[in-house]
Amino acid sequence: QVQLVESGGGLVQAGGSLRLSCAASGRTFSSYVMAWFRQAPGKEREFVATVSWSGSSSIYADSVKGRFTISRDNAKNTAYLQMNSLKPEDTDVYYCAAERTVWGSKTSDSYDFWGQGTQVTVSS
Repeated sequence: QVQLVESGGGLVQAGGSLRLSCAASGRTFSSYVMAWFRQAPGKEREFVATVSWSGSSSIYADSVKGRFTISRDNAKNTAYLQMNSLKPEDTDVYYCAAERTVWGSKTSDSYDFWGQGTQVTVSS
């Protein structure tokens, strides 16, 4: 199993940037596909981005493509989400997730492990 802890959320003005981090416990971080999702109150969890085991491949939601970058540092057991050119509609709770065997899924049900979430608020 792996435990995930997000950090880096906060309040930022539109056009600004934030970097989220997802720290994972355990010694097998590199055996997990990592992903970021986001969720607003009363809405379903929405896929943001995912990165492969080695970090060589990534997939983005159309709504964040060109603005967000997902990465990972397997030596530090940490995944990141660099968010630039933030918009008010990016305001959500952001969750990181991990999955051992499925690559490329944009469905939350595919991911077995989740962090507690970190709030991102973008003011206009």
